[in-house]
Amino acid sequence: MKTTFCTNKEEGPSVSSQDRTGSRGSAKAKVLALVGTGALLLTGCSAEAKRGWLPNVERDTTNHTAAIQDFWVHSWIAVVVIGILTWGLMLWCIIAYRRRKTDTGYPRQLSYNMPLEIFYTAIPLVLVLVFFSFNNTLEKSINKPVDSEVVVDVRAKQWSWDFNYTYQGTEKHFAGTQAHLHTDGSEGAREELPTLYLPAGKSVQLDLNSRDVIHSFWVPAFLQKLDMIPGKTNHIYLTPQVEGNYDGKCAELCGEYHSEMLFNVKVVSDAEFKAQLAKMDDGHIGEEYDRQPDTVNGVVVEHGEGE
Repeated sequence: MKTTFCTNKEEGPSVSSQDRTGSRGSAKAKVLALVGTGALLLTGCSAEAKRGWLPNVERDTTNHTAAIQDFWVHSWIAVVVIGILTWGLMLWCIIAYRRRKTDTGYPRQLSYNMPLEIFYTAIPLVLVLVFFSFNNTLEKSINKPVDSEVVVDVRAKQWSWDFNYTYQGTEKHFAGTQAHLHTDGSEGAREELPTLYLPAGKSVQLDLNSRDVIHSFWVPAFLQKLDMIPGKTNHIYLTPQVEGNYDGKCAELCGEYHSEMLFNVKVVSDAEFKAQLAKMDDGHIGEEYDRQPDTVNGVVVEHGEGE
């Protein structure tokens, strides 16, 4: 008995990847055209788009806002360019190396490509290090302590703000009361909110403290936000440069009336700042008004083991 073995063999040559690249020059031209179109569209952006939709209307609201804005916008531009390049290369590979109807067999298979894998690992690592370097430099410049002309001890409390001012040897304070939203949904009076006064053109140190729970000091137009932690003082150093009224709020969920923990910031001239200080009460209202959980009616409560 004679046994016959049949082997199936595909006819035609196997398809090499080199045959599917198409016109490299054409693909490169398309990518460049796409990037050029994106750059052209950016030139016609609105003022909001040019500042990356950040909440500061003026570029130089404080001495830090311009640098923060530039870092934000340039980071997004870099990310968009990298994204367009990456997606462009992916689409180019999908189109250039697609299987045609006339193709037979399989394209040449590559198990690995060491130079390409090193490239794909090194480039993202370099990008991360570059972003980290710029971010670290900017953060250090913003948080660098300075010998400020005005020191304000900002004390957050459920659900308002106290401001203790120290300026040219004078100590003044403002004790805020909680704002209340109108139950009918109408807009409340801004004049009733606690107001922090700052002089334009003078360096300011904000000492951020909390009287009870964790809060967060945030003036969106200043592009800076920092937590206020009980028992710990954080600092913000800045120089207001544009006179005007700015909104402030607590940015940390701090209880039932968190949404009503609002305040105003008024950047005024030095003369008006001194006039406002003259209207305030003398001295500071400091940590003696902070919440003391282990003290009831002036008696210190000692906890036993296991309590």
